[in-house]
Amino acid sequence: MNSFSAYLRQFGTALRFLLLATAVLGVIYPLAVWGVGQLAAPSQANGSLVQVAGQPAASSLIAQSPEDGLGQKWFHPRPSAVSWNPLSSSASNLGPNDPKLVEAISQLRQQVAQTESVDATQVPIDAVTASGSGLDPQISLAYAQLQVPRIAQATGVSQTELQGLIKSRTTSGLESLLGQESVNVTLLNLDLAAKGVR
Repeated sequence: MNSFSAYLRQFGTALRFLLLATAVLGVIYPLAVWGVGQLAAPSQANGSLVQVAGQPAASSLIAQSPEDGLGQKWFHPRPSAVSWNPLSSSASNLGPNDPKLVEAISQLRQQVAQTESVDATQVPIDAVTASGSGLDPQISLAYAQLQVPRIAQATGVSQTELQGLIKSRTTSGLESLLGQESVNVTLLNLDLAAKGVR
């Protein structure tokens, strides 16, 4: 009987601890983190959504697929190892000396050079390599500027205007914490759309 009473006491203690841990870690803590996020950084906490005409148009944190309308008229993002699928964010698993990666980069370099009507040696490295997430909307300033002549010809927007858009979406090394300037291609394409590009 004594052992059964001890068992019941232990079971009661374990059950109370489970209920307390569930309340604190499963309800109170998540609500506290959500509340702090809503107060301190509401845009980032809600996915960094960009509104156009009062409707969410895109997240400034995710690049858009070229297959979804990013043809000759739009700035292209970096390649993606996950086909820009936000549900499966990851890198490719290929090392820098893997023959498959070397071949893929060589093919992409030729494709980009042909698309932008430049020599393959002028293609920046971020135009042919995916980011770690496969979703990064940031491209180098060099890659953004490389695309200006093609977009100007396809849209009728002047190269000067396009350079102005690039400048407005360029972050400094201090802001990006990477030591080099980068351009958010998702926001850049939304700026193009605001100019009537379809």
